Amino acid sequence: MICLNVLLTAKDPADVPKIRDLLAEAMRKSRAEPGCLRFDVYHSSAEPRRFTLVEHWASQEALDAHRLAEAYTQVYKPHVMPLVDREGHPSTLLE
Repeated sequence: MICLNVLLTAKDPADVPKIRDLLAEAMRKSRAEPGCLRFDVYHSSAEPRRFTLVEHWASQEALDAHRLAEAYTQVYKPHVMPLVDREGHPSTLLE
């Protein structure tokens, strides 16, 4: 399993509602992809410019396919990424 946590910070506070809507759309589309075990988007209550994505993929191949799919190529990469600072954190799930 591939676990990925992504921290996003809106560059401009005025873009937060747009980012929130785009991330919700990307989340719905990503959840329908083969190999997606979990895809959650959190919007910080304490820092409104902050979002956290928690992704679990069945394999590296599933994650690679995600990066070629609609949620990533049509929503996230062209519309979200220019509006945010991004920190990706590949992670290991403790058992």
